[in-house]
Amino acid sequence: MPQNPQRQIRFNAFDMNCVAHQSSGMWRHPDDQSWRYKDLTYWTELAKLLEQGTFDGIFIADVLGTYDVYGGSNEAAIRHGAQVPVNDPVLLVSAMALVTDHLGFGITAGTAYEHPYPFARRMSTLDHLTNGRVGWNVVTGYLPSAARNMGHEDQLEHDDRYDVADEYLEVLYKLWEGSWEDDAVIRNRETGVFTDPSKVHEIGHKGKNFTVPGIHLSEPSTQRTPVIYQAGASPRGIAFAAGNAEAIFVAASTKAGLKETVKKIRDALEAAGRDRYSAKIYTLLTIITDETTEKAKAKHADYLTYASEEGALVFMSGWMGIDLSQYDLDEPIGNVKSNAIQSTVANFQKANEDGSEWKVRDIARLGAIGGLGPFIVGSGEEIADQLEEWVNETDVDGFNLAYAITPGTFEDVVEFVIPVLRARGVYPDAYAEGTLRNKLHGRGDHLPTEHKGASFRVGGPASTSPR
Repeated sequence: MPQNPQRQIRFNAFDMNCVAHQSSGMWRHPDDQSWRYKDLTYWTELAKLLEQGTFDGIFIADVLGTYDVYGGSNEAAIRHGAQVPVNDPVLLVSAMALVTDHLGFGITAGTAYEHPYPFARRMSTLDHLTNGRVGWNVVTGYLPSAARNMGHEDQLEHDDRYDVADEYLEVLYKLWEGSWEDDAVIRNRETGVFTDPSKVHEIGHKGKNFTVPGIHLSEPSTQRTPVIYQAGASPRGIAFAAGNAEAIFVAASTKAGLKETVKKIRDALEAAGRDRYSAKIYTLLTIITDETTEKAKAKHADYLTYASEEGALVFMSGWMGIDLSQYDLDEPIGNVKSNAIQSTVANFQKANEDGSEWKVRDIARLGAIGGLGPFIVGSGEEIADQLEEWVNETDVDGFNLAYAITPGTFEDVVEFVIPVLRARGVYPDAYAEGTLRNKLHGRGDHLPTEHKGASFRVGGPASTSPR
């Protein structure tokens, strides 16, 4: 039995303010509650369950657009409920924070279509209301439909989107870290001075993409800068993460592929002047479990009867940038002509244990439950064995857990897997105190001094504010 008492396995719950998230068709299952995404009690009940399981947080994905690559339109996405309809993730957080004390909240928001000035205030507001339990998943966007609906012919090229994101983060660091000094708010009832104006500074930013001359509208929140999350395994994405991210999400279908990705990220962190372990790395995974192996396998077989292969291909087409509807389901994957798909296909082929050639149908079946990440099936003991193997062999910190059905998949993890991990001493029994940042890294509430964002503090090397 694998053992590593020195290292704690970490969980995030992966969800989205929509139906079924990544498991197309599973909304039809009688036990699935994802159709309640419009009901605030669905989210508050889920938050309490995750805190019971000592999850680091709930990571809420988002898209601003529809999946319209498959078949050249969004009709299939609409028909299957493939991340449409989808509601805003930000508005869920306050209610979930009210019914929990420790759970973190990772909110996905893009840098392409909202100005950083109002976004900075929105995140500071949430950090105040949650007492420092908010993180921001920085995305640059990947759906062309979002660009068109925001008045652009298409989205920027991949690396150009990251260039915009670099400046976006610079503006935010200036607002969050460098505009208000810690003791600016004095609330002096005798003099009538609420805030000392000499300790609130305009940031004077004038760049290629953004001009923000003024002050941050919010007083410093508990963390100042929310925990920075990022997902992206391209060279440019890894470079961006190395400079900014404190938690990084990846997806890999094999342990060998994951080990390679984790090493690249840790090397990049070190090259950026940070500690190799200054960011927690979570890999995408779906767990299907029960009290016995037989029951878990039966549950998986049951789920497959509801999964939508076409819905899965809608997602895969969007993620890969190629219309898979033009291929027969039994077409060998080697015949799919696209540079965009080849790296993913290579991972699929590594995971194909019997050596047979993958077909388009195989991609649909693989992605029908949990999307691009792998899924594992077994009893709590068997799942715990596999999780320990993944952590010990790949150097990953934890798992971003997608669901087959919700909240059932998360309930099963809490009931059958977490007690086993706790008994082995490899999963936390309780939360650390303090903010989300301190719970993740144990180094306090604010950005560490070696993080690039810290350089924008008043008096720091990148500060625009006089001391």
